[in-house]
Amino acid sequence: MSVPILTGLRQIADHYDGFILDLWGIIHDGFTRYPGTRETLAELKRRGKRTVMLSNAPRRARSLIDLMTELGIERDLYGDIITSGEAVFLELHSRRDPWFAALGRRCLHVGTERDKDLFEGLALDLVEEVDHAEFLLVTGPFRFDDRVEDSAPLLQAAATRALPMVCANPDLVVISEGRPLVCAGALAAYYEDIGGDVRYRGKPDPAIYDVCMERLGIADRARVLAVGDAFRTDVAGAQAAGLSSLFCSGGIHAEEIGTVYGQTPGADALEAAIVRHGGLRPTAVIGGFIW
Repeated sequence: MSVPILTGLRQIADHYDGFILDLWGIIHDGFTRYPGTRETLAELKRRGKRTVMLSNAPRRARSLIDLMTELGIERDLYGDIITSGEAVFLELHSRRDPWFAALGRRCLHVGTERDKDLFEGLALDLVEEVDHAEFLLVTGPFRFDDRVEDSAPLLQAAATRALPMVCANPDLVVISEGRPLVCAGALAAYYEDIGGDVRYRGKPDPAIYDVCMERLGIADRARVLAVGDAFRTDVAGAQAAGLSSLFCSGGIHAEEIGTVYGQTPGADALEAAIVRHGGLRPTAVIGGFIW
């Protein structure tokens, strides 16, 4: 069955009371706001729709609020922001989950300096050597343009010591200023391939959608639409959570589908992409977050 291809969110917005919105690939690319996104958020607000931003960003939610403001999206245009980084912070703070409770306190952070806000308020000792660590927390590569291979020696050494890994961003790649960058999920996948034990927080885990539903205050999942640009996390996560999904073809899969942000994708290319990604079929497709 073919997936409906929309020219604007206006075509289905009134079918839903709440919207769970991805950020990277939907609202912005980390540096630039996509055309029409602010106007779409404003229209949803005008119509009384509730929104929650859900991102696999490996940082605390407050840093994403600051970024949205810098990009010209006022705080009153959207509801809460929930991040995979925030979910990891809460796990490490509460230690309620037995797996997290057993991690110890000596942590080796794999990632850039900008992700260090994740550690504020946590009783952890950050170490710089694998031999001194009790677990790894990966937020991404050490440098933005690193490949997985650049971190392989460190990860191999950690696997030899059977160090558990916490992954604060299940995404494999993200598009930033038009180019793909490796995310923490790619490093975690490599670590699993060489025998490492990994725990993920964020999409597509249904638990993070439960948090979104609580924040939206909507009991009926049929009245909530999840909007995202990745088959593996956004479409799969929505399906696992029992939600409708709107797939943005102009995001991470744009080159694969042969389109750009804001452009309506071709039906044949879209169907081929769905097949390549295990038949993950969204409820509908849109070229960008456009009203």
